[in-house]
Amino acid sequence: MSWKSRQCAISVSRGERPWWAGWLCVGLVVVALAGRRVDGAETGDNGELTPPARQGSARQDSTQINSVFDTVSPPADSIRDLFYLVTAITGVILLLVGGMLIYCIIRFRQRKSDRGEPPQLYGSQPIELAWTVAPLLTVFVLLMVVIRTVADTRRPEIKKDAEPVRVRVIGHRWWWEYQYPDYPGLTTANELHVPGSAKDRPRPVHLELESADVVHSYWVPRLAGKTDLIPGHKNMMWFQTEQEGVYRGQCAEYCGTQHANMLIRVVVDSPDTFKTWAAHQAAPQQVDPQFAAGLKVFMERTCVNCHAIRGTEAKGTVGPDLTHLATRKTLAAGAIDNTPEKLAGWLRDPQTDKPGCDMPSLRLTEKEIQDLVGFLGSLD
Repeated sequence: MSWKSRQCAISVSRGERPWWAGWLCVGLVVVALAGRRVDGAETGDNGELTPPARQGSARQDSTQINSVFDTVSPPADSIRDLFYLVTAITGVILLLVGGMLIYCIIRFRQRKSDRGEPPQLYGSQPIELAWTVAPLLTVFVLLMVVIRTVADTRRPEIKKDAEPVRVRVIGHRWWWEYQYPDYPGLTTANELHVPGSAKDRPRPVHLELESADVVHSYWVPRLAGKTDLIPGHKNMMWFQTEQEGVYRGQCAEYCGTQHANMLIRVVVDSPDTFKTWAAHQAAPQQVDPQFAAGLKVFMERTCVNCHAIRGTEAKGTVGPDLTHLATRKTLAAGAIDNTPEKLAGWLRDPQTDKPGCDMPSLRLTEKEIQDLVGFLGSLD
């Protein structure tokens, strides 16, 4: 029997595991985890993971948060480039350390001809300097790059020809409030509309982030990084993009029961479209007389205590401003589509679509629900 065979037999007889048993277990665990489907996700025809269906198509569509690598704004570009740089540096370190480790394992492995303990070397000044100076330089470079990236993503350099758009963002449990100081009277909820930029006309968007209750975090991956909304403290972030479209995001700080349903929808319009939208949204709501029954229900029930509709006597500030509600694509911070059927279900029992939300079931009759759906659907 060879020396290695005797050693293995002795180890087994003593109840000891061979050296490779631990690595075999780790490999099996990795393979098992890689084969699992995460949170019920299934693989589509294009090979990408598709999230499971949620409360409605709005929720299912919004869960597909845009990739952090497909950026369209300078702050997001800076974060992506920082990720690539850190990955490259740490990758080189991994290759160097791993390569040296493998070399030492092979080059200095125990051989049959070895007798006794190998020579012990101490006090190599070049080696000690190398493993001290190299990490310090690496950490210093990474620190400087991170500081520069944070500064770029928080405070932009405003060009002379820029036309910035200011928006005050207030996080609530569990919805977003948007106020436009440059457009008096314009307050909306859950859907942020901003103008797109042009090369000869930059339109940076400056967000002033505040919280009305607990800590939230504003994150739209393709536009900018995560920034916290802290009660009693104002944070800033900005972005700008030339690509029109809808960009989705998510509250990135756990804030309670409906944190996962506190979604973000940013709509980048052309400058002319945004100008028209802003003028329309800032105007008081015109109420169609044929929906007077729905307005009567809204004013007589507890709706008026929480919600505001500019142009009426409804001045509530607890819930979202419902002025021009019909122009929004989603309800309940992106949890459901804004359709008559979904709106009726929401009025019937909000806890069905968003359990734990602060809006209770008002126990409305079916006639009251239909009157309210007609009235709210007319707020365009």
